[in-house]
Amino acid sequence: MKRSPLILLKTATWIACLWPLALLVYEAITNTLGPDPTANIELTTGYTALLLLIISLAISPVRNLLPQLNWLIRFRRLLGLFAFAYATVHLFAYVGLYAGFSVPAMLDDIEKRRFITVGAAAWLCLLPLALTSTAGSIRRLGGKNWNRLHTLAYAAAVCGVIHYWWQVKTGVLSPLRLTVVLGILLLARPVIALMKRRKVRQATAQSV
Repeated sequence: MKRSPLILLKTATWIACLWPLALLVYEAITNTLGPDPTANIELTTGYTALLLLIISLAISPVRNLLPQLNWLIRFRRLLGLFAFAYATVHLFAYVGLYAGFSVPAMLDDIEKRRFITVGAAAWLCLLPLALTSTAGSIRRLGGKNWNRLHTLAYAAAVCGVIHYWWQVKTGVLSPLRLTVVLGILLLARPVIALMKRRKVRQATAQSV
């Protein structure tokens, strides 16, 4: 893709990623966060984090199926970092607004509400990915090790979906769409790997 359209797309991506946060800030300033402001902040930041993470995971399968869209790889790190940023805001909103920075209150919550534990696990999976998102980290770790480490993104997404399901009330199906998309992405991994192996075998057979 040419440079100018790519810059426009990156600008649009930044705006789209920042929009939920900007809306929360506006609602906080105008006192329109709703009857439960903390719940609004938690839902918005958590959903946005999970959505951006799943979109970032979709980039590699799309590139493999449609090589002409290879330029999408330039957006994966940006989306992943925004996902981590929203997940961090989500976590600290709980720590500050729900638990009031009280360790006993958090420990009590962890004992009573299993979704908090799996949500924390999702954030911990994302943490090393954010810390190793630079080009220097790729060089130090090596491409293969870096790729292995970054499969944690799938673990984070799975934990995030479980966190979402366990948090909503019984009968609420709002996590279903993200769950279906993540399921498709998880199934696509072995299928694409099999397709690649077949291509390699075919290329090897033709060269003999």
